[in-house]
Amino acid sequence: MLDAAKVLAAAKATGAEAIHPGYGFLSENASFAEACRDAGIVFIGPGPEHLRAFGLKHTARELAAANGVPLAPGSGLVESVEVAEAEASRIGFPVMLKSMAGGGGIGMQICLRAEELASAYETVKRLSTANFKDGGMFVEKFVARARHIEVQIFGDGKGEVIALGERDCSLQRRNQKVVEETPAPDLPESVRTELLGAAERLGRAVNYANAGTVEFLYDADTWQF
Repeated sequence: MLDAAKVLAAAKATGAEAIHPGYGFLSENASFAEACRDAGIVFIGPGPEHLRAFGLKHTARELAAANGVPLAPGSGLVESVEVAEAEASRIGFPVMLKSMAGGGGIGMQICLRAEELASAYETVKRLSTANFKDGGMFVEKFVARARHIEVQIFGDGKGEVIALGERDCSLQRRNQKVVEETPAPDLPESVRTELLGAAERLGRAVNYANAGTVEFLYDADTWQF
């Protein structure tokens, strides 16, 4: 069920003291987390302030940059095709146009050449608006031989955050993970240590509470993340 009002009404009617929102959808909805808190019901997940901080990719990138977490070369929010073209030229093709909201592989388009950008911009804008009610997007450097590595963190909401290890999620179908393998294979120990440290820094920056995942792109050619 995705109707937040009905979920809260059911919780109240049954005397539930907490709600576990599952994954995706309501679990990433800051307004729902806030509504649970206002109703005196525990939302089993991050606080609404954390969901807002990381829910939009351009604000998440700003937080990462401010706390020394490596980032793929990219832009802030691009508000027109012209701005997107200028940022793509600065970053260098190939690039990805990405929706700033949502996830699940929706609202992403590879642009190998400048001639492809205008069409891709309209496609991403349409998909983002339809799926996430937000057409904002940004430009990011495309990594051809990328691995998808995630670090699990857990925070106490008071500034202490620990990393619980990493997993490789590169085996995907239609941008959805099929297999997750931990520990990530063929990962230099020095890189693993840096990955875990970067994830912890990001969590501490916002006094993160509960479990969370920091997702990294790992360039298999350069050994950089």
